[in-house]
Amino acid sequence: MRNVRVARRYASALMAAGEEGKSLEAIARDLETVGRIVETSREFQLMLRSPVISPPKKIAVMQELFESRVGRETIIFMKLLVQKNREGYLPDVIEQFRALMDEKQGLVRIELTSAVTLSRDQEQRLKGKLEEYTGKRVRFNHVLDRSIMGGIVVRIGDTVLDGSVTHQLALLRERMAEGTSVQ
Repeated sequence: MRNVRVARRYASALMAAGEEGKSLEAIARDLETVGRIVETSREFQLMLRSPVISPPKKIAVMQELFESRVGRETIIFMKLLVQKNREGYLPDVIEQFRALMDEKQGLVRIELTSAVTLSRDQEQRLKGKLEEYTGKRVRFNHVLDRSIMGGIVVRIGDTVLDGSVTHQLALLRERMAEGTSVQ
């Protein structure tokens, strides 16, 4: 159930409550805990989206599962989601909360795709260049994809910087088909 606007609104409200109560870091840690369970438990995901399971039952399951793992504010927030019939948006809310925290901390998440594993030195140099390009601190998610043949593809939000051999060959093919110079 993807609705970024709804998720962003709830994430913003939770962030504001955390800042007001001086518990923002604790809430961020709590949401990481909840997020791991949401990502790994198919049963929990199905329970969140199920129209058959009553709201009181969903609240009871959440309390049982999280009461000893997360703070009171996070439990109250998850109850609110259930009461407003928005519990299916919990994964999206967590994602949007992470994005808001990254913005607040001047951090940008980047997906880096390469055909081979990069050395530590290559990663550090690339990280420096990307920090210079974005003006923010960078956190990588490195993906190996041998189909790109060589080079790298960098995804920064909606922006894609494609320096892959596959992309370069496609551009060359287009130029040759158009009859333009290949230089």
